[in-house]
Amino acid sequence: MKPYKIPVSVLVVIHTADLQVLLIERADKPGFWQSVTGSLDALDEPLLATAARELFEETGIVADGERIVLRDWHLSNVYAIYPVWRHRYAPGVTENTEHVFSVEVPRDIAITLSPREHINHIWLPWLEAADQCFSPSNAEAILQLPAQVTGI
Repeated sequence: MKPYKIPVSVLVVIHTADLQVLLIERADKPGFWQSVTGSLDALDEPLLATAARELFEETGIVADGERIVLRDWHLSNVYAIYPVWRHRYAPGVTENTEHVFSVEVPRDIAITLSPREHINHIWLPWLEAADQCFSPSNAEAILQLPAQVTGI
């Protein structure tokens, strides 16, 4: 039996300098578009390490800390875990705490999806990307992207 998921996760909004946002389509829920997300593998795994791991696992993008730099927004969201996914967590766990990151990448960066997790990807202008997300916290993060990038 797989161990229960830890109800602490990261959300990584991938974008270009001109605020095109990469969305990926879930394999287990076709039509559900999102940014990179994923839970801690261990309670002591640093959030930045989780974000880098999930970014690589889900898109093949390596955050090298020089050209590709993950940015911690120091923002977290607590939300109810969708009932369809609660079986992945310990009995009685109904909420997850999600920590938001972003990463700016070149538009021509190669995307290699994890086929067991995602079946498609698309680049959209940030407002369209926010509208496409099924997750309210993901959409809200994308809506905050221009202010996070410019610092205004």
